[in-house]
Amino acid sequence: MVCAAGSDRPKVLVTRSLAGNAHRRGFLRFMDFSKLSGLIPAVVQDDESHEVLMVGFMNEEALHHTRATGYVTFFSRTRNALWTKGETSGNRLRVKRLLVDCDEDTLLVRVERLGDGNVCHTGQRSCFFTELD
Repeated sequence: MVCAAGSDRPKVLVTRSLAGNAHRRGFLRFMDFSKLSGLIPAVVQDDESHEVLMVGFMNEEALHHTRATGYVTFFSRTRNALWTKGETSGNRLRVKRLLVDCDEDTLLVRVERLGDGNVCHTGQRSCFFTELD
């Protein structure tokens, strides 16, 4: 864990540059895990279609594991354990890009869908298939 100078917020180093943001190149980027009891939301988006597939939560260990393996790993709040998406179904999510929001407390995870491509545990392509009236 790395703390920013003058801050006691826990932060984790993510990347040294953001592709497409030349004005920010060279700045260290950090993740702020302090707001949700050590978790950050991770919005998962198909890198080709731009479809939002799901939202999960990551702790520092899940983010580290995601970066180390190249496959999306979340922290399960119900099981209190890490889980790699698709480890049982085969519908894994290969990381293409990790993007940090401006508050440094949410990730956008751009992925390639593997397996049959259905991400939701219900068998749907995306977890977002029900429209609210």
